[in-house]
Amino acid sequence: MTTSVVKALQEVRDPITGTDVIAAGLVRGLTVRDGRVGFVIEADDRPPRDLEPLRAAAEAAARTVPGVTRVTAVTTAHDPAPSGAPRAAPKPPSGHGKIDLGDVAAVLAVASGKGGVGKSTVAVNLACALARGGKKVGLLDADVYGPSTPIMMGLTDAKPQRMADETIAPPEAYGVKVMSMGFLVDAEQAMIWRGPMVMGALGQLLADVAWAPLDVLVIDLPPGTGDAQLTLAQRAPLTAALIVSTPQQVALADVRRGVNMFRKVNVPILGIIENMSGWTDPDTGKTSAPFGRGGAKMAADALGAPFLGAIPLDPDLAAASDAGTPPAACAPESAIGLRFLEIADLVGAGLARPLSKAGPRIVVN
Repeated sequence: MTTSVVKALQEVRDPITGTDVIAAGLVRGLTVRDGRVGFVIEADDRPPRDLEPLRAAAEAAARTVPGVTRVTAVTTAHDPAPSGAPRAAPKPPSGHGKIDLGDVAAVLAVASGKGGVGKSTVAVNLACALARGGKKVGLLDADVYGPSTPIMMGLTDAKPQRMADETIAPPEAYGVKVMSMGFLVDAEQAMIWRGPMVMGALGQLLADVAWAPLDVLVIDLPPGTGDAQLTLAQRAPLTAALIVSTPQQVALADVRRGVNMFRKVNVPILGIIENMSGWTDPDTGKTSAPFGRGGAKMAADALGAPFLGAIPLDPDLAAASDAGTPPAACAPESAIGLRFLEIADLVGAGLARPLSKAGPRIVVN
């Protein structure tokens, strides 16, 4: 099928050069698997908006291939360096180019200074808890390289639908609208995309999806504080951000990175959550803290940010995530389910009150 897709794309001509998009080298990252096609239209010397007609034509051409059930094409570009000069690191777009999400009352970013802290688990269960509380909720999995939301929301077989106005209708589960790159690429396909490609794809996942109307759009940011995170922080109309961290003392450094990133783009910090905070043996009732305890609380106090609570280690939570049955939706009366509902109440209250854009002040005793 790959050969057929390539032949179809060769029928699409670049109006600037007159050559087909394959020969012109405009098609990057082509993947074809089980009827699903994905690729990027990229040109170094043109802004993405000028490539949009070409993207649409290429996407339409790929759809004509027998056996193709879904096509996802995005555009991206970056300015070339002057002749003979080294290429500078790509700069994220300025904060003035906000994406208009229409009737979305609040946009909440869930972030972490590094990976492996359970940020996506928190984002999924928080979104489900907010929906259980009666809010209209959306969840954007912005981790392009490691999308896990489809699994945790039980949507591994879901397929976003393109509507008549060319926007995408996101799949829904547990009362939450969900969008993720995991719906658009094969689970085993390595995403070898450069920064501009990632940022272009994320912009389309925000702008081209029919999110509205929503009370809250939860964005599960990629871990860290790089270009993708900064671009989303600048382009998405963020109402606030919350930081997820582990309990260790080193959490202070990770939390500070996340807080400082949002301070630079004037996004209020709604609060800090401590994940993996202690463990209780179900047989003996004995508690222990294999990853320490209290690091995130100390970081919140030092940064002058609200502490929203601690989530304990719970084997049932890991099993529920793998099974696509988040406790906040499927076991709300369980201890872990109740914890997420409590945090969701704090988050809802925080979003309902005016938030200061002044960054937290770091206090050193």
